[in-house]
Amino acid sequence: TPADPIRDFMVQRNMEVLEEYDPASNPFATKIFINGTWVGVHQDPKHLVSLVQDLRRKSIISHEVSLVRDIRDREFKIFSDAGRVMRPLFAVEQEDKPETGAVKGTLVLNKEHIRRLEADQNLNPADEDYFGWDSLQQGGVIEYLDAEEEETAMICMSPEDLDEYREAKKRPKQSEEDHHQEKLERLNDDATDLNARVKPKVNTDINMYTHCEIHPSMLLG
Repeated sequence: TPADPIRDFMVQRNMEVLEEYDPASNPFATKIFINGTWVGVHQDPKHLVSLVQDLRRKSIISHEVSLVRDIRDREFKIFSDAGRVMRPLFAVEQEDKPETGAVKGTLVLNKEHIRRLEADQNLNPADEDYFGWDSLQQGGVIEYLDAEEEETAMICMSPEDLDEYREAKKRPKQSEEDHHQEKLERLNDDATDLNARVKPKVNTDINMYTHCEIHPSMLLG
């Protein structure tokens, strides 16, 4: 993906280009990097990152563009160059959307998407009504992440784990004794199934998951 249109877009979104930046007047601005080159700074990185992520989910910019925000170092890095290994993940809603009924912390994937995919079984990929993988990607259901962006993502291992996390966040914090009892019950349940996946304790200290594995085996590529 060409870098120049991305740079032009950033300038339109109030990015201060590097040639005009005065560090003394604004030492806490977030640096913007495109393919490793420092091109400017921005005063409101949270809004900017959210905006660009939304554009990627709507396929206005390519799904192959990587967006990495390093809050500690105050850097926002955008990569559009070739040669980056990427893999698909389910996207997770980051806020409630009353207009669509989407709930914060749930998969962007919904029953309508699944219904369309089931209908694809009776269609030819060349048909106009065919939904398919590309439509999931263009609808923001699936996002491709490279190794750099994965470092800043919180990835849940399965949709079931994501549901458990949401339910656990709603409950009052467990005492140590209750947690120990729950762990014993889970171990007893798993003992009956030798092929059961070993599941870690739900960590409610995590603020929010951003993505979810399509299947745990996809960690291997």
